Amino acid sequence: MQDEHIHQVMKLVQKECNQWPRPSVTVVAQQLQTPFTVLVSCIISLRTRDAVTASASARLFGKAATPLAVAALSVDEIADLIYPAGFYKVKAGQLQEISRRLLEEYNGVVPDSIEELLTFKGVGRKTANLVVTLGYGKPGICVDIHVHRITNRWGYVQTKNPDATEMALRRKLPPQYWIIINDLLVSYGQNRCFPITPACSSCPLTMFCSKAGVTRTK
Repeated sequence: MQDEHIHQVMKLVQKECNQWPRPSVTVVAQQLQTPFTVLVSCIISLRTRDAVTASASARLFGKAATPLAVAALSVDEIADLIYPAGFYKVKAGQLQEISRRLLEEYNGVVPDSIEELLTFKGVGRKTANLVVTLGYGKPGICVDIHVHRITNRWGYVQTKNPDATEMALRRKLPPQYWIIINDLLVSYGQNRCFPITPACSSCPLTMFCSKAGVTRTK
């Protein structure tokens, strides 16, 4: 894909994504609108299906939606609430620890910088960027496996891992797409641009896509 085609491509992606449900973390951000709930739901979402993330987040936030409330729960209580999220026992410990540290060091306020967020156990660049963008509306580019795969498949970037993809996108992606690209490409990756056999026959981006690494389509 030529760099100058990015505006056309993103317009088409936005149009296509209107027909599909939005990612669960985005829905949580819109409903509860706090950086803490974005942080927690993002941690729950790691290696977990969207439907499970949504239900697990709802159960937890129904009982505890602030650092003070989560810190007051035992690890077992948190684990029971977020089950069957992937690695739910590990995540329960991380959520309790994060909540307690927020209370002790930040007066219960989630930091709004990627660098500070990365100092919390269980928080990687994807989570940090989501908190900054969805929680605070600040510039950032969240790159999960869908964003990494699709932008490389397009030929827009040529990178080896999500962190490298984030840096490449920071250099060339127009600013108006920074916050929304993850939301859009998660939906696109879940519903059309699949990892193994993308639905290229029904994709409106075919004329722009390099199909890098694609060996089989439907």
